[in-house]
Amino acid sequence: MMEDLKDRLKQKARQLGFSSIGVARAEHLSAESVHLTEWLNRGYQAGMGWMERNLERRTDPSNIVPNARSVISLAMNYYTDAGHSTDPSTGKISRYAWGDDYHDVLGERVKELQRWLEEEVPGSKNRWYVDTGPVMDKAWAVRSGIGWLGKHTNVITKEYGSWVFLGEIITDIVLEPDEPLADFCGTCTACLEACPTDAIVEPYVVDANRCISYLTIEHRGPIPEEFHPLMQNWVYGCDICQDVCPWNRFQKHTSEPAFQPRPENLHPPLTELAELSDGEFRRRMKKSPIKRTKNEGMKRNARAVIKHGK
Repeated sequence: MMEDLKDRLKQKARQLGFSSIGVARAEHLSAESVHLTEWLNRGYQAGMGWMERNLERRTDPSNIVPNARSVISLAMNYYTDAGHSTDPSTGKISRYAWGDDYHDVLGERVKELQRWLEEEVPGSKNRWYVDTGPVMDKAWAVRSGIGWLGKHTNVITKEYGSWVFLGEIITDIVLEPDEPLADFCGTCTACLEACPTDAIVEPYVVDANRCISYLTIEHRGPIPEEFHPLMQNWVYGCDICQDVCPWNRFQKHTSEPAFQPRPENLHPPLTELAELSDGEFRRRMKKSPIKRTKNEGMKRNARAVIKHGK
């Protein structure tokens, strides 16, 4: 019956718009825990102090759902074929932020899948996440066979490259685990060589202190001057390490309307971003992940690019 449940679960996930679904055995992430601790000890989390908290919950799903037996990982393709502008007067925004906020889009679908699961198995205990809470979503995506961890630390899938959002459901239902994939990065170092700030300090290790994505989104306060000339017009996030990845030749256009680019946020003039009023920022970024950086952060980013050029 559980095998049949897994088949129906995967069918339901596809109906909800997920590109991939996999199952991993819920167990302590022992190797990943060691790597995470080493990464934190090196200070590579920068200002993301929340990553230092709840390590026990982050690395052991049974601390989230008692008697957890399975972790269901889900991926949704978000790639659209619009391109980044080469006009030096415009800012670049990461592809993932061109449309609606994936936390909301995926959150509704993962929650609906969890409701379906609870109807199928009454009395089961489940908890869902989409990049929120103490869950190592990339680790579970790798363990469940959705993809492998690229040297840029993004999950790479064979079908969609790395242009996927991730979510998961931790459950006390026993489901047959899927086989993890091999690491197909091989000897390629394209992402390490392309990073303008040398943030990928070694394969599979990113120093957030040097990452343009971190500096333009999560970082609070001034961006260190040394990085201004290296920003290459990025004002929210950065796609360089993904753009150069050979596996992203296999990208497919998403079928999800919510991820289609908003025209005014696709190639925004830098001078416009640098002077946005709070009201205009709220209007433009409503239901957008860009609101995370706040208007002051966006103006800071745009002014840094304007001042120092590409």
